[in-house]
Amino acid sequence: MVSAVETAICSLEKNTFNSEIAFFGGSFTAIDRDYMLSLLEATVPYIDRFKGIRISTRPDCINEEILALLKKYRVTAIELGAQSMNDEVLRANNRGHKSSDVIKASHLIKEYEISLGLQMMTGLYKSSYETDIDTALKFISLKPDTVRIYPTVIMKNTELEQLYRDGQYIPFTLEETVKLCSQLLCMFDEHDIAVIRLGLHHSESLITDMVAGVYHPAFRELCESKIMFDKALKLLRECKVKDKCEIMVSPSCVSKMIGNKRSNIVRLNELGYNVKIIQSNDVPFMEVALKR
Repeated sequence: MVSAVETAICSLEKNTFNSEIAFFGGSFTAIDRDYMLSLLEATVPYIDRFKGIRISTRPDCINEEILALLKKYRVTAIELGAQSMNDEVLRANNRGHKSSDVIKASHLIKEYEISLGLQMMTGLYKSSYETDIDTALKFISLKPDTVRIYPTVIMKNTELEQLYRDGQYIPFTLEETVKLCSQLLCMFDEHDIAVIRLGLHHSESLITDMVAGVYHPAFRELCESKIMFDKALKLLRECKVKDKCEIMVSPSCVSKMIGNKRSNIVRLNELGYNVKIIQSNDVPFMEVALKR
């Protein structure tokens, strides 16, 4: 595996100074210590070509001894798989850690001047719209640099699938999840916290083994489109004009304003608004204005 790490690094383009070496897909600090060290050692000859190392791990697998070790190998970002800040939800989903572990680990990571990332899952078993909003509020209080948001997907041959089959777990719908995650995006944006991932990455195993839950290949686009719709509708209602309304957005937001399969235009038409979308370089990204 070490040789594979070295091969991957060597195959990269020379201009990697703004890139990070990343160890994801598991709990890096929870694996066998010798194996973890061998992976870190493999980065040593190349680390000067990168801005640092990013890892993901469990909140209960962080302490000062581990952080000192990671700092030595120039780990610059740690993402914690917090998933929820509600202890009942964490217990119900067998996460094996508490919200207090997330708080403690987050404070330690920041004390060591390592960038903090937090990962949350929406629509978990025993969670609700309110508990997910509360998780986001508690994330915000911890002041992470980045956040990832993953809607829950039910996979084959899991305990969650059995709960679903038994009728004990009803997953959020796509519409409910878009509404929730669009609100979460706004909350984190208001506090200058970057949401660096929203929705699961595509994989063949995801498509093959998914039983239920929320997955869409353009999930973030759906959420941003919802935000644009809500902003446009608010302005339209305030101006109290319905005919020949010209909505201005930045060029990069035209498709978001139009919506997937023109869904935003259709909805506005159904509400009685005759709208036209206009590109404007004067309108900030993700903002909406009306042409007077």
